[in-house]
Amino acid sequence: MKTFSVVPNADETSWIVKLEDVAPEEVYGSKDDAISAAEQMAKEHTPSKVEIRDKDDNIQEEKNF
Repeated sequence: MKTFSVVPNADETSWIVKLEDVAPEEVYGSKDDAISAAEQMAKEHTPSKVEIRDKDDNIQEEKNF
């Protein structure tokens, strides 16, 4: 199962979608855009999940696809 993480950058000015919490895939200007993109990527690679993380790297929400 692949894991796509949505995390803010260091100064929280943009959001990053990472695959397996290692390789940055894309950078987005808003959290909502990053979540939408991560969900689309996860749907294309089922089974997979999306983890939405905060600036301290804590999981706020998790969705399975």
